[in-house]
Amino acid sequence: MSASLLSQIQNMARYNRRANRVIYDTCGVLPHQELVRDRAVPFQSILGTLNHILVIDRTWLDRFTQTDREPPKHNEVLHDNLAELRAARDAEDERIMEFCETLKIAFLSSRFQYTDHYGVFRQDGADVLVLHFFNNQTHHRSQVHHMLVRSGATEQSLDLHRLLHP
Repeated sequence: MSASLLSQIQNMARYNRRANRVIYDTCGVLPHQELVRDRAVPFQSILGTLNHILVIDRTWLDRFTQTDREPPKHNEVLHDNLAELRAARDAEDERIMEFCETLKIAFLSSRFQYTDHYGVFRQDGADVLVLHFFNNQTHHRSQVHHMLVRSGATEQSLDLHRLLHP
């Protein structure tokens, strides 16, 4: 395991925080009914998908940091309004930053044991799981971005190189 992987993960944490700010700023221009409108996507709406991202981020970060908290359900709505959800998102992004800034190569080199959301015991490389953590965020954030573009709220790119080095 190399220091370059650690550096890439820290860049992903910075990108994640910046991309979330762009998404939430864009959501802030839409009326609430647009945020909760059923758009026939897996988590129904923009707000539902943003809640899902937060749920999964908390679940993975709690696993990584061995935080003893009951994980929320996969599709749980933690906050039904944008202001509360954004405050929780900002706090979680800072928690992610702190985790990544203190991350050790020894952790990334280890096998990580956890129970998935189906109750199945798993054991995977911590390096792959941390990368999956960021990949999952990007996947679902792109779903939100697509909904925002379709609603006419934005055309702004979320490209990593544009957000990290504007």
